[in-house]
Amino acid sequence: MDIAPATAADAPALARLCAAHAAYERLPHEADGHADRLAWALASGRLQAWLVRPDHGPEAVGYASATLDYATLAGAPFVHLDCLYLAPQARGQGLGRRLVATVAAHARSLGCTQLQWQTPDWNTDAIRFYDRLGAGRLDKKRYALAV
Repeated sequence: MDIAPATAADAPALARLCAAHAAYERLPHEADGHADRLAWALASGRLQAWLVRPDHGPEAVGYASATLDYATLAGAPFVHLDCLYLAPQARGQGLGRRLVATVAAHARSLGCTQLQWQTPDWNTDAIRFYDRLGAGRLDKKRYALAV
């Protein structure tokens, strides 16, 4: 499998994976215009993403996406791993670990010393995976407020 940075041209493939990811996490998903919004975010540098494709295969089977953020209490930037998703047929092959390593290398290249993310509390497979990576848990709840 190949892991490569996504470009604006990859937005339709990324949008398809996002739809599958949202369904897996039982989240609402607005597909209309999503690929266009992703293309803009990728082209502008607002979003970084990496796609997993089988060697010599066109169809992406996974992705990770990240944004640069700032921790006020730490007084330091960090990379927020917004999404990490692998299609069922791509799981169990070490690709998740490779994706996290790719995003961590990106964070280091930006001078960040920390990568942060969240996962649903019901996703025990992901929690076990992140624990095996040696990631520390932060006991917080994530909120969203429509503005």
